[in-house]
Amino acid sequence: MNDDRADPNRRGGFGLTGRRVVVTGGSRGLGEQVVRRLVAEGCLVATCARNEERLRQLANSLGNQGRSALYTKALDVTASDMLEEFVIEAAVHFGGLDGVVACAGGAKGGALGSATAEDWATTWELNVGHAARLISAAASHLRAAGGGAVVIVSSISGWKPGPQAQYGTAKAAQIHLATSLARELGADGIRVNAVSPGSMLIPGKRWDRMRSEDPEGFAAFTREFPFGQLVDPAEVAAVIAFLLSDSANGISGANIPVDRAQNAPTPDGY
Repeated sequence: MNDDRADPNRRGGFGLTGRRVVVTGGSRGLGEQVVRRLVAEGCLVATCARNEERLRQLANSLGNQGRSALYTKALDVTASDMLEEFVIEAAVHFGGLDGVVACAGGAKGGALGSATAEDWATTWELNVGHAARLISAAASHLRAAGGGAVVIVSSISGWKPGPQAQYGTAKAAQIHLATSLARELGADGIRVNAVSPGSMLIPGKRWDRMRSEDPEGFAAFTREFPFGQLVDPAEVAAVIAFLLSDSANGISGANIPVDRAQNAPTPDGY
C-alpha cells in the first residue's frame, strides 16, 4: 500500500471544505486531534472545553489560517444551558451548522461498592446527557442546512466489559442513542453514527503514564492488540472526518469500532 494512503494524519480527500462543525471537548486528547483534522480538511470548527488556556494554546498552534477557522469557548458541557447557548453562538458565528461531534466524555467514581449515586449521575450526564443535549440543540440548524452529520464518540467499553460499570453503561447508552436518533432524524437528512475508540496512546494520559511507570505491565497490555500497538487518536479522528463527509452518506445508525481489534478494554480484566 502507498505510504501516504496508509497514514492516518494524511489530510484532504473528504470534501469537507467549508463545512461548519461543532466539536465538544476539543482542547486535548482525541478532541484536539479531531479539531486539528477538521481544520486541516478545510472545515470551520467551533469547539468548547473547560480549560480556557488550553483552548487558547490550541488556537495559537494552528497559525493564522487555522485560527481564523476556529471558534472557541470555555464551558462545562454538563452545566445547564451553557452547551445549548454555545451551539447557538457557533451557528450564528458561522452562519449555520453542517455537523456535530460529541467528543467530551469521561467517568467519575470507582467500583460498584464505592461509587456513589452522584458518580453514576455525573458519568451519565458527561457522556449520554451531553451528547443528547448537543444533538437536540444542533438539530434545527442541521435541518436548516438541508441535513448534516452527527458523530457520537463512544468506546469499546460500551460492549466489551471492564471496570468501571458506570462508564461502560454510559458508553453503551451512547451507542443506542446513535442508532435511535439515526431513525428519528433520518427524515430530516441528518445522519447519526457512533465511533468507538479502543485504548488510545495520548501523551500524559493513563496509558502513556503506564508505558513509562510500568513498562512490564504496559507490554503485557499491548498483547490485547493483535498489532501490538495501542490506537493512535489520529486514526480515530480520520474516521470521524470520513463520517462527516458525503462519502459516508450511506452510513447512519452504525457503531464503528476503531480499536485495532483490541480484546479487553483495560489491563484489569475481566
